[in-house]
Amino acid sequence: MSASGGTKAIVAALAANLSIAVAKFVAFLFSGSSSMLAESVHSLADSGNQGLLLLGGKRAKREATPEHPFGYGRERYIYAFLVSIVLFSVGGMFAVYEGYEKIKHPHEIEAWYWPVGVLVFAIIAEIFSFRTAIKESNLTRGDRSWTEFVRRSKAPELPVVLLEDLGALVGLILALGGVGLALATGNGVWDGIGTLCIGILLIVIAIVLAVETKSLLLGESAGIEDVQKIKAAVVDGDTVTGIIHMRTLHLGPEELLVAAKIAVRHDETAAEVAEAINAAENRIRDAVPIARVIYLEPDIYNAQAAATGTNPGKTPGGPADAPSDSGH
Repeated sequence: MSASGGTKAIVAALAANLSIAVAKFVAFLFSGSSSMLAESVHSLADSGNQGLLLLGGKRAKREATPEHPFGYGRERYIYAFLVSIVLFSVGGMFAVYEGYEKIKHPHEIEAWYWPVGVLVFAIIAEIFSFRTAIKESNLTRGDRSWTEFVRRSKAPELPVVLLEDLGALVGLILALGGVGLALATGNGVWDGIGTLCIGILLIVIAIVLAVETKSLLLGESAGIEDVQKIKAAVVDGDTVTGIIHMRTLHLGPEELLVAAKIAVRHDETAAEVAEAINAAENRIRDAVPIARVIYLEPDIYNAQAAATGTNPGKTPGGPADAPSDSGH
C-alpha cells in the first residue's frame, strides 16, 4: 500500500466522521435518542482514530538514530493498535453501557425527524468514505479476497479505515432500525437495543483490529510472493549457488529486512565472494524494492551437516533450501 493511498482514505474518513459527529450530537440534543448519543461518540472516536493514524504515519518517517538503528517504521503499527483500544473502550463499551441504560430506563424519542434526517445524511457520508477506502485498497489488493487483504496487509491504515467504515455503516443501519422501531411502537426499548447492538459490533471490530495489529507489532515476515522473488534474485548460478537458510522481517509496512546464509563455491576468492554478495543485494532490491536492509553471509554448503541439523538449512514453514541453479 502506498502511503499516499492510505492518507487519502484517512483524510476522507476524518472529514466524514467529523461532520457526522456534529450532526449526530445535535440530533441527540433535540431528540434524546440514546442511539444518536452512542453514534455521536462513535463518530468522535473514529475521528480521533484517524488522527492517530495520521500521527503514526508522520512519526514513522523519522530518520534512524543510533538508539533506533532500524528507524521508526513500526510506529504505524503502534498507532493502529491504539486505534483498536480507542474503538473498544470509547466506542464499544460506551455504546453497550448507554444501550443497557436505555433498555433499563426507556423513554420516548422526541423530534423524530432530527435523528432520522441525520442518520440518512450520515449513511450518505459514510458511503462516500467507504467508497474511497475501497477504491484505494483495490490499487494494492490485487487478486486477494477482502478477508485476506485485511489479514495479510503489512500497512495497517487501509484495513483499519475499511473496518471502521464498515462498522460505521452497519452501526448507522442498526441505529436507524432502533429509532424506527421505537417510533413505530412507541417503545423506547428498541432504541436501547439498537444502541446495544452498535456497541457489540464495535467491540468485535476492535478485537479483530487488535489481533491483526498485534501480529504486525510482533514482527511478520515478507509475503510468499516477495520471499520467492528474493530467493530467485539471490542465486546467480555462478558464485552464489544456493540459499542455506533465510529470514525476512518487516521493519515497517514499506521496509523489509533480509538476512540469509548463502552457499558459495569453495574455490572462490574473498574478492569474488564480496563482489557476488554486492551483486546479489542489488538483484534483491531490484526484485523487491522495499528490501532496504540486507545481510548476506557466505558459507560452504554441507549436505551432510544440513541433513543432521548441525548446519541450519531450514526456513520456517518450508524445507531446506539446498543449493541449486534456480535458487528454489
